[in-house]
Parts: sequence; structure tokens; C-alpha cells
Amino acid sequence: MGEDLSSTLVVREFDLNKDRERVEAVERSCEVGPSGKLSLFTDMLGDPICRVRHSPAFLMLVAEIGGELVGMIRGCIKTVTCGKRLSRNGKHNNTNAKHVPVYTKVAYILGLRVSPNRRRMGIGLKLVRKMETWFRDNGTEYSYMTTEKNNLASVKLFTDKCGYSKFRNPSILVNPVFAHPARVSPKVRIISLSPSEAEVLYRHHFATTEFFPRDVDSVLNNKLNLGTFLAVPNESYKSDIWLGPDLFLSDPPHSWAMVSVWNSKEVFTFELRGASRVSRTLAKTTRVVDRALPWLRLPSMPDLFRPFGFHFMYGLGGEGPEGVKMVKALCGFAHNLAMEKGCRVLATEVSPNEPLRFGIPHWKMLSGEDLWCMKRLGEDYSDGSVGDWTKSQPGMSIFVDPREV
Repeated sequence: MGEDLSSTLVVREFDLNKDRERVEAVERSCEVGPSGKLSLFTDMLGDPICRVRHSPAFLMLVAEIGGELVGMIRGCIKTVTCGKRLSRNGKHNNTNAKHVPVYTKVAYILGLRVSPNRRRMGIGLKLVRKMETWFRDNGTEYSYMTTEKNNLASVKLFTDKCGYSKFRNPSILVNPVFAHPARVSPKVRIISLSPSEAEVLYRHHFATTEFFPRDVDSVLNNKLNLGTFLAVPNESYKSDIWLGPDLFLSDPPHSWAMVSVWNSKEVFTFELRGASRVSRTLAKTTRVVDRALPWLRLPSMPDLFRPFGFHFMYGLGGEGPEGVKMVKALCGFAHNLAMEKGCRVLATEVSPNEPLRFGIPHWKMLSGEDLWCMKRLGEDYSDGSVGDWTKSQPGMSIFVDPREV
């Protein structure tokens, strides 16, 4: 299984000035895909910790052998909802009983990389264990990671060697941003919410949803958050002006939906490589025809073979018989916002049980399924009213934090 690294491998904290270029070199070497197959390359725009730096607490570690940087890992910590319990006003009062969230401190592992010529030597395992030590030292109860469902090497490392269990399978839904605006139904009214207004609605609707961050106000006030948007049927909304979230919740329309948009374009870009000449020509042809015949509104393929940015939709939720229709209108609005900002892709991630997902347009060839694996870091935690979260059944919805995309 390779040489003994116990005396030569050094794992330490990332140093931006010393390690940035070497980290980028390892990232590039790890993203070289199989010959003849599409590979997705990521450019972090000179900031290797861009995907964790907006979290409440984060750390990046690097691994060295004889001064050669051979691997890295990133991790962050936050407090999220892991379940719910019934709360009553009064010892024997069932009339005012309601569900309230149960919070836990959870850590997220991402960006684990090991140089191709240094694999199968236990470096990845060493990095994970070192990161988990930091998690435990900071009072974290659970650790989880995400990977593509078919990334067998990553799944095997975490489930077979690191003690993680397969936990959730959210769907990644990706849609191209076309050259012409999407149609938004004139029967739907889109309301732009302030961060404080959005927080009220989110805490009311999502408080007991898995992975809902207790510091959602920090997310909504982040400079990368482009806004939160509420969709309501025109005929059911009685006022010509927005009266605020409290009045909205006291008398909501029969159907509504909301979503927030995160500007991932400012964090990193993607690029598809390895496409055949036929695929490139076909994609280019759709754009040429679309420009020549714009009134046909053809679904042309944007140029994904050069670096491109994307917007991420999160906090998707709503209620009512026309909820899917409201979501479709919001996705059209978000598409047009992405078009204005020069993005070529609009993406989101939702639970496979989410009923509102049917309103989200996406291309199957660009979309897929993630695998989330979770581990309880210690047995000395109280089971409380939730029990062991790793053994719980999935709910209808899940909140995907855009800071970790």
C-alpha cells in the first residue's frame, strides 16, 4: 500500500503567501480527466480558500513530503438545524404546541486533493483525520462531505476508511443561461425582499428544515447574495404595495414561493475541457442559429468551453397548489438576472423529495446527483430529542448553504 509516511509527511495550516501557487498546481494536476472524456476545471481566481472563507469558522490544511506539497483539504464549521421537537406553552397544554428546531454544530469537508503521483499512500486519510481533530477541538458533533455519486474513490475513502455513512442524495439541477430572456408569467408578481424581510420568512418557513443555518442573516447580508425574491399570484395579492413579511404571514396568498440568488461568479469559474470537435461545433452552431433567428427563441448552448461563471439558487421554498408555477416564474426571473450579469449557467441543489423541484427547468446532460456522507465525531454527545442524526430519515426539503457550493 505504499511507503511509510509517518516520519516524512507533514500536515500543517495553509499559508497563502507560501502555498498558493503550489496548491493551484496540485489542483490542476487533479483535474486532468480521462482522455476523450469531458472534465470540469475550476479556477479559484487566486483564492484557494474561496469556498470556505464566508463560513463562521474555517481551516485549510496542506500536506508536504520533503518540502513538496502533495495534498490539501478544506473544512468549515457552522450551527444548523438537525431536526425538530414539539414545544408546548405550559406543562400539559397541547393547544399551542408547535415544532421548534433542534440545532447542532456541524462541520463540512471539501476540496480534498492528493497529487496523482502520491495517491494510495494514506495522505488523504491523514488529512481527513487532522481536519477532524480541529472539528472536535471546536465542539463539533457531526462532520459531513459531498461528492459526485459515481466518484467511487472518494466514497470508498470516506465510508470504508474514515467511518462515514451515506446520508443524503440531493439533486444538482443545472440550466444554461440563454442569449434571450426567459418568459416570466404576467400572472405572477415577483417581489424583491430586503435581507431582514427575507430572514423573517426563512426563519418562519425553514426553521425546522435540515441544514438550515442558524446564522442565515449572515448569508443574506453577504455581498455575494444578489437578493431574495418572492413570487405570488397577481390575483390573490390584495395590495398594490409590499406590506412586509409580518402582514404577509398573517394572511398569505393561496400559493407562493421564494428563492435567493448567490453570485458564485465572483468566487470561482468553471470550464469544460475534453469535448470533441463535433460537440464544440454543434454547440457553436446552436448559438449562430439563435443569433440569426432570435424570434424562434431556440435553446442554444452557451459557450462552456471557456471559463464561465454561474449563479446559485438557494433557499427554494413555498406553499400552495400553484407553488410549482411560482417556482417556475422565479427561475425565469433568476435566469434573466444571470443573463444580465454575464453568467452562462444557473444551478441549484434540492432534496430528491422536494415537490417544488418540478418547477425548476434544467438540462439533464448538465445535471446529476450528489452523495452526502456523514459521521458522528464522538459518542459522548447527548442523543436529545433527535437521536443520532446519521440514522435519521430524509425530510421533504433540505437547505443547501451557498457558502459551501
